[in-house]
Amino acid sequence: MHKERLLEIARTILSCPTAPFHEGAVRAAVVELLRPCRRVEVKQDDFGNLIAHYLGTDAESPARYALCAHMDHPAWVSPDGKNIASERVFLGGVPANYLEKNRGRTRDFGPFAMWDLPAFEERDGRIYSRACDDLIGCIVIVATLERLSEEGAPGSFYGLFTRAEEVGFAGAVGLARSGWLAQENVTVISLETSSERLPAKMGDGPIVRVGDKTSVFDHVVTAELMSAAERAGITVQRCLMSGGSCEATAFRLYGVRCGALCVALGNYHNCGPDERIESEYVSTGDVRGLTALCVELVRHPDGLPDPDEILRHRIEERLLQYQSYHDRDSGIPPNE
Repeated sequence: MHKERLLEIARTILSCPTAPFHEGAVRAAVVELLRPCRRVEVKQDDFGNLIAHYLGTDAESPARYALCAHMDHPAWVSPDGKNIASERVFLGGVPANYLEKNRGRTRDFGPFAMWDLPAFEERDGRIYSRACDDLIGCIVIVATLERLSEEGAPGSFYGLFTRAEEVGFAGAVGLARSGWLAQENVTVISLETSSERLPAKMGDGPIVRVGDKTSVFDHVVTAELMSAAERAGITVQRCLMSGGSCEATAFRLYGVRCGALCVALGNYHNCGPDERIESEYVSTGDVRGLTALCVELVRHPDGLPDPDEILRHRIEERLLQYQSYHDRDSGIPPNE
């Protein structure tokens, strides 16, 4: 996808205010962006998640993958759903010292308030926003759906836009417990922005996320993601991103086969240096790479060889090289 179009999608979605259980503006923007896309059906489930289904030219082909990202971001929320000025609580993982020091730096949106930061800026090869986490993942899914729709690509896949991830994976758990994912027999790929921690480096490409703070994901799915990147010539990093837990952990706990992709994130949850609240930021190039990898993955859902079989074959070939050593008498007397 051209950089200019990706940034247009980013500007539209990042401009939407959002908070846990208050994702309506993002949901509406996604629906509107996907409206012109041929072969894309969109519906909302009982949990407030948005489910987009791409039906390619081979409409009979079942979906193998579901790309997933959450629509909320940590924010101040009114417990009774009324005007935020009366009472507020903070939903999301931000240290108390940041909250106390920056309490007045907010912008009200009716029943919730976000940090008073720019919604979207692109400069010096980076995207800055009050809410990269995880609207960047939503942007990538929309861009992937748009690209495949334009191509008229065969096959199918799901785009899952979930709600209230920041308070315990509410939307993802609802989806997992519903049994729908198991019925569809899809592999969920969680798309995230994850706090930049070595060895991952911002600007060095999207990250095939082996695991997070609490889980390790399906190793076969991880190998499939690496194979897709290699086939398409996309530079990726393979890392355990331990800065936090993502929705792949939630899906894994409920028996859903899953893997994860992400890009490195600066100022995670708006926590900048010296207890300052700052814009989050990501590399524009990393986001483009992540989009290209998602397109490649779902464009060829059945073209990936069994990674375990490949590895087993390589090991056995190597052992054959040393068969003669096994057949020799080592000269060491047996134990008495």
